[in-house]
Amino acid sequence: RRARTAFTYEQLVALENKFKTTRYLSVCERLNLALQLSLTETQVKIWFQNRRTKWKKQNPGLDVNS
Repeated sequence: RRARTAFTYEQLVALENKFKTTRYLSVCERLNLALQLSLTETQVKIWFQNRRTKWKKQNPGLDVNS
């Protein structure tokens, strides 16, 4: 089991800003974001999965596919 990642403030700001523009990343976008933030591709992927889940709970009934 992997240790929990403690994201820095700068990483969280960048991830949230990207999430505001798109809730789903392409493989290329994910790789570029991971490189920019010194994270692994998997860390970025899981962060987006968790953030989408949080968003869906905060916005029930809204279009979940956009």
